[in-house]
Amino acid sequence: MKAIEIREMEVDQIKEKLVEMKKELFNLRFQNEVGQLENTATLSNVKKDIARLYTISKEMNLNLS
Repeated sequence: MKAIEIREMEVDQIKEKLVEMKKELFNLRFQNEVGQLENTATLSNVKKDIARLYTISKEMNLNLS
């Protein structure tokens, strides 16, 4: 996910995407512990996307935490 795409989203969409990404991160962590995760790079990509969502929400003065 690119920062430009996030900036074009509405506030509700950003909140929904953040919840979705957190669920995905949980599932990926679980798969990694069980040994079912094929590509471990997806963990870092999801973490970076979550960080981007938080950073841009701070720029927009939203309280998402």
